[in-house]
Amino acid sequence: MSETGTELPTIPEELRRALADVVGEDAVLVERAKVDEYKDAYWVPGDETYAASAVVLPTSTEQVQAIMRLANEYDIPVWPHGQGRNVGYGGPSPRVRGSIQISFHRMNRVLEIDDELAYAVVEPGVRWFDLYDAVKAKGYRLMTPTPDLGWGSVIGNQLDNGVVYQPLGKDQQTINGLEVVLPDGDLLRTGMGAQDGNKSWHLYKRMLGPTIDPLFAQGNYGIVTKAGVWLSRLPESYIPTMLTIWDDADLEQAIDTMRELKLAGYLEGVPTMYPTLRAAVMLRDDKVLDARRQITAEDVKEIAERNGVGAWSVRAAIWGDAEMAQLKLRRIKEAWARIPSGTVSAERSYSPDEYDEIVYSADQIMIGIPTLKAIENTPDHVAHIGFSPVVALKGSEVRKVIDEMRKQILAFGLNFSGGIMLTNDRSCLLVAGMQFDRTDKASTENAYRLAKHLVVEIGKLGYGEYRAHLDIMDLASAQYGFNDHAYQRFVRKLKDAIDPNGILMPGRHGVWPKRYLPGGDLHQG
Repeated sequence: MSETGTELPTIPEELRRALADVVGEDAVLVERAKVDEYKDAYWVPGDETYAASAVVLPTSTEQVQAIMRLANEYDIPVWPHGQGRNVGYGGPSPRVRGSIQISFHRMNRVLEIDDELAYAVVEPGVRWFDLYDAVKAKGYRLMTPTPDLGWGSVIGNQLDNGVVYQPLGKDQQTINGLEVVLPDGDLLRTGMGAQDGNKSWHLYKRMLGPTIDPLFAQGNYGIVTKAGVWLSRLPESYIPTMLTIWDDADLEQAIDTMRELKLAGYLEGVPTMYPTLRAAVMLRDDKVLDARRQITAEDVKEIAERNGVGAWSVRAAIWGDAEMAQLKLRRIKEAWARIPSGTVSAERSYSPDEYDEIVYSADQIMIGIPTLKAIENTPDHVAHIGFSPVVALKGSEVRKVIDEMRKQILAFGLNFSGGIMLTNDRSCLLVAGMQFDRTDKASTENAYRLAKHLVVEIGKLGYGEYRAHLDIMDLASAQYGFNDHAYQRFVRKLKDAIDPNGILMPGRHGVWPKRYLPGGDLHQG
């Protein structure tokens, strides 16, 4: 963090005119008030470390190609975003001050929906709301994936390894078959799309030769302008399920129980376990968060009892035909009953014609209905930073990390919140949603110090992040130091080969071009 005064970055007028020739005058934003609409709303008030110089809004792949060629010609870095809603991780702001932002708000078309093969093809500005509405307008009985907030970009979320919770959320199975503008403006199609006219482009996740799709997730090797998104059939029976433990001492047994239920196939998708405060918001739509005081243990207990969420509650779901769904529910209840303080709430089954009767946003999300309840139920001053290590799905390991996270969060004067996302059968994401008062500079800076502290302390326990905030990317990346940082040396070699001018998203997740490293012409120390 650094104070940079009132002198903010701009682009040359000649470049502004050239960009306007490509996308139109109204699609090149250089006035500071307009550019600031595309900044991280959760960053330190008054700090301009990550200020952009301009925002460009293309409407086609060809325009994106032209923008990249101009960026190379004028030697100015670019930083694309879908909707800029990556809250808790830096939003749309660029890592390198003065970068041009490419916003995909106007590339927002659902290009194709195939009901028979259950997939869609979308542009990077398509939101989860847009995809859901497009499927519903067609009358197709397909479940659309969705995260907690429906306002974000489908492609943007999935390329940052974002989490959706429905059956295909397990191990990020949704996105497949990419169209990519490379840093020099060239155009690439991945997977089967590398063959002209191939009809399996969005149907098969690998290809002949090296599969390169994952390079564009959290990478800075290209800009995805089109992608396939897998969908699921709506089930005959959908049973929203809440698994609760009332005693924190039962956390380890609960984690081990969920692992075995997942390995057996009874618990599917991405169940997420929340401590009391977050459970009240996410599972019961209560407005209990407060970043201006530490909530007392007595208050937490009252919130748990009022909302019926205990010390921890799990948002889960059962999907299938009626007979299969009841079998899964029976097995889950039998397993959870072995936990001393465990209770199960699974009040009814819904058919596709009954979804309008669903009350809670948590239950809407698990059947693919996007909402904004999580943000609507949060006071406007409350912001958060995401710190999310990937932890072995063993009760003893989760306990060790959770206890350390809770200790540090409380020591910094914040409230313990967050969640445990079971993204596959063997590991989970321990998300510490560190909440702070975004209107208060001291509160904001304290939270960012805590996030950096956690990166180091949890790293000592043998775990690293799956996704990092803009301000923490270098520190988080530095934790992956096997063999003198062999991984980082490898991905930087790729970066320099693909993007020799270092134009596209320099520094994203610690992947810096040679020009920005010691000895390079753009190294800043």
